[in-house]
Amino acid sequence: MSEVEETPAAPQPLFVTTRWSVVLAAQDRSSPDSAAALDLLCRAYWYPLYAYVRGTGRAPDDAQDLTQEFFARLLARDWLRVVLPEKGRFRTFLLVAMKRFLTNEWHRGMRQKRGGGQRLLSLDTAENRFAAEPPLAPDELYDRRWAMTLLDETLARLDEEFQHAGRKHEFDCLKEWLAAERGSIPYAQIAVTLATTEGAARVAVHRLRKRFRELFRQSIAETVACASDVETELRYLVAVLSRA
Repeated sequence: MSEVEETPAAPQPLFVTTRWSVVLAAQDRSSPDSAAALDLLCRAYWYPLYAYVRGTGRAPDDAQDLTQEFFARLLARDWLRVVLPEKGRFRTFLLVAMKRFLTNEWHRGMRQKRGGGQRLLSLDTAENRFAAEPPLAPDELYDRRWAMTLLDETLARLDEEFQHAGRKHEFDCLKEWLAAERGSIPYAQIAVTLATTEGAARVAVHRLRKRFRELFRQSIAETVACASDVETELRYLVAVLSRA
């Protein structure tokens, strides 16, 4: 690996679940990509909303049913048609919509529907994740899981870029140092693993961290109304992650 090797060019991501384009595609039922777009949307945001519902005190089974039904009605009632980039943060839209749903819909016999529909996440898996959550208020927990979802998606996109460039081994070696303090990064050890020089290892770590920040900002930009909102949302999500 050369010290002057450039960061791999970004390919078209296979999984882009936070983009407004996905939301807009899900609105258009005549589009052949609508169903796939909605599936990505639901899979990305199912757990943050489930965690919110559990945080309000609902039992696991009820929380799962409520979350499933929420996404079903999101489609059936065309709620996505009122979601436009200029409306603001998609994070806020989903949470407000869920709160309204919990207030207005639960008493309408939803318990009778238990077991229906495709489960996007098993109850055991969801509960194992929820058990590890910090003791936060429901809204804070939702925002934390939203931020973690964006981080996970960013990491997946970065992984995909390196795979596309034939550098999967390099990524696997470097990814654990994305959030490490600079003084704690073992550049000499990394150089040995990558069969390169220590200087090249420093450059590789620096570029990886820089690219991760770029992709994270891009993911955030895809969920807000305009470019001027990106910095505000970024600062907010970083603050959310630092609370626990």
